[in-house]
Amino acid sequence: MNRLTTSQGVFELARFPEDHRDRLRAWDAADEYLLRRTAGTEDEEPVPLTGTVVVLGDRWGALATALAGHHPVQITDSYLARRATRANLARNGADPDAVRILSTRDTPPERIDTLLVRVPKSLALLEDQLHRLAPALHAGSVVTGTGMVKEIHTSTLRLFERIVGPTRTSLAVKKARLIHCTPDPALPTAPSPWPYHYELPDGIGAMSGRTVTNHAGIFCADRLDIGTRFFLEHLPERTGPDRVVDLGCGNGVVGTAAALGNPEASLTFLDESYQAVASAEETFRASAPPGAEARFVVGDALADVPPASVDLVLCNPPFHSHQAVTDATARTMFQGARAALRPGGELWVVGNRHLGHHIRLRRIFGNCATVAGDPKFVVLRAVRR
Repeated sequence: MNRLTTSQGVFELARFPEDHRDRLRAWDAADEYLLRRTAGTEDEEPVPLTGTVVVLGDRWGALATALAGHHPVQITDSYLARRATRANLARNGADPDAVRILSTRDTPPERIDTLLVRVPKSLALLEDQLHRLAPALHAGSVVTGTGMVKEIHTSTLRLFERIVGPTRTSLAVKKARLIHCTPDPALPTAPSPWPYHYELPDGIGAMSGRTVTNHAGIFCADRLDIGTRFFLEHLPERTGPDRVVDLGCGNGVVGTAAALGNPEASLTFLDESYQAVASAEETFRASAPPGAEARFVVGDALADVPPASVDLVLCNPPFHSHQAVTDATARTMFQGARAALRPGGELWVVGNRHLGHHIRLRRIFGNCATVAGDPKFVVLRAVRR
């Protein structure tokens, strides 16, 4: 936990779930810059915080917590960000109802007077969300974005220009910038180009030639990433009524392949991204065998799965948390898998060789076997004893 000092007050903030080993802050210089701007401390008039204030892409609730007195609407694709926001509001004594929290799949407010945008890592997610929110903006709306210099590119500014209106950037402060955008009601409205559908290549097992749906923000949204492709070529061959979890499911390709390989299996697709789970459901519905069962869950790894209730967990864990490189997410996934698996149940993982997942798996499970490998990737299996 760390302390953020702003013009709005001093706030104790933490990410969710809290992991003191990582010591990663729940905000960065971009959040600080935007909060100073809302208070009018950047040699400009303060950003008005009246009417309907929307905070888009708040990563860990720092913006929503600092601005809770203005009753903002937070829109996020992250289940963890929602949980972090609620936890940070509580630890700072704010009214839990002060912030209305929506997912990127929910219907946005009909009118937005002030839109504050924390630029996401995914340009596609920004594009999709600006398309969704633009109809709620009006000539008097104030739109201000923020991000680290390395996150704001010419393509980022062009999106604001094309979808919302004239756009300019601020000077960089502590390697962060602000984006100032003036809504232009004369701009033609256009639907979001997302979701994106594409056909998988041959040679990858049961999913060969099948259609995938990717909503905006999914990793490798316009093609099959090479790690997943390698995993599909080496999935376990199983039969019977297995209870299978596609953990960190993304677009659901891996879990759908497992269902096709074993039609008797009961699948759970689980991810902390609302966009991912929506993608997985559409991918599964398009290719699943008749009568196949599946649940689609947005959550924190396997925290809500009953202990010893799962036969097989399939996982391609991320190794980034926004811009930070960390194994915290993979560690949480592996620990959750061990708790969720029945004795004899298996966790199958694909990952880059250099990440050393085999070391972590041996510590958690007491065993780890290499199923397949190439110069870049490795597929590992750990068994719950």
